[in-house]
Amino acid sequence: MVFEGELMNEKRWNGKVKEYNDDNIVIFEDIYLNGNRSGKEYNNYGKLIYEGEYLNGKRNGKGKGYNFGKLEFEGEYLNGKKYNGKGYDRKQNIIYELKNGNGFVKEYSSIGQLIFEGQYLNGEREGNGKEYHHIFGYLLFEGEYLKGKRWNGIGKEYDNTGNLISEEFYLNGNIDKEEKEKSDDKNKDERKNS
Repeated sequence: MVFEGELMNEKRWNGKVKEYNDDNIVIFEDIYLNGNRSGKEYNNYGKLIYEGEYLNGKRNGKGKGYNFGKLEFEGEYLNGKKYNGKGYDRKQNIIYELKNGNGFVKEYSSIGQLIFEGQYLNGEREGNGKEYHHIFGYLLFEGEYLKGKRWNGIGKEYDNTGNLISEEFYLNGNIDKEEKEKSDDKNKDERKNS
């Protein structure tokens, strides 16, 4: 890491900083003005993944997120999460818009594969949504989310050919074993009677 500038109370105040990974590739290029950081963030291969403002080490304020050099999100971040702005696909078409962290969203993997579609609330997965395999794109899970996690109700998991492999009952983010046992017993009874 190289910092050129002035410190105030042992904190970076005005100046420039560059941070490098173990392969000597720049991963951060920042500018400090009156203690406020803004700059660029790169992945370990030197590809730009974010440029904008930070607060307390998190993306905060105006910024742009990138995925393999393509604009993925442009707008405002709040506490490290997308808050207000527009999301783009690999062809730079607008695919979603967030207002105060809320809206219907499509998330993509680093190779441009759809990995989630569903509702966001306060910048996180919330409500019904679907997860997809990050490389091959097949449906993995569909169910309810709360604060970014699988939450309450029935969650369905699928194999790589689209066949349902399990229905789990979630309660407060965990598989509800009592409901699962009831469901398993019911399925066994149905198979005996068929």
